[in-house]
Amino acid sequence: MITKNELKYYSDLNLKKNRNEERKFIVEGPKLITEALVSNYECELILSSFKFFEDSPEFFNHRYVKKNNIELIKQKELEKVCDTTTPQGIAGVFRFREADEINNIVGSLIVALENVSDPGNMGTILRNCDWFGIRTVMLSENCAEVYNPKTIRASAGSLFHLNIIAVKNFYEEIKKVKDNGYKVLCTDIKGENIFKFGLPEKLVIALSSEAHGPTEKLLSISDHIVTIPKKGKAESLNVASASAVLLSELTRD
Repeated sequence: MITKNELKYYSDLNLKKNRNEERKFIVEGPKLITEALVSNYECELILSSFKFFEDSPEFFNHRYVKKNNIELIKQKELEKVCDTTTPQGIAGVFRFREADEINNIVGSLIVALENVSDPGNMGTILRNCDWFGIRTVMLSENCAEVYNPKTIRASAGSLFHLNIIAVKNFYEEIKKVKDNGYKVLCTDIKGENIFKFGLPEKLVIALSSEAHGPTEKLLSISDHIVTIPKKGKAESLNVASASAVLLSELTRD
């Protein structure tokens, strides 16, 4: 039986500071928990309401669910652990996965995100990356946290399928990638038409917050600046929406 102190410990993982210190995060809902388990994320504990346990035997019979790390708790106790106001009856406690080193990147297309601070946008971009077969995503320090509950939900589990590298020296790391033969395409409203651009064989597509655009540091190390041509009257295109359009073009056969 879980103690009050243990319940508080897991509830505290809703705070970024505690997640980073403990290297653990909460995943809510059976679908996302299953995605994390199948992707070999290490699960410390599964917290289930009594009702969910009774109503969802198929979840607990899944071959990736270990019977010895399931704890049954009251719905009100589960609500304290979860970020959502109406939890789905189950939450999992998972450990951070250590990302691969930049030097071990494999793939001809890398996505680099600069200062994308909205968790919803971050999660949607990760979902788009997964859809279009991107394997590696680089994040600058000012990006939204990968294990933020809103990021996890917006990614619909796709973050568990990707090699996500949050780097401290974002621009220096991009330079290292360039040394390995990659060209950097920066996206900005005044760039070349992406649909008429001759694509290099190995490239990094860099996306920035639409509110501020790419920084001078990013522009200075970019080989080309590209844009999605505007046909209507909208002032800008949401970065998550733009990522879907760009990745569709960049991965086109």
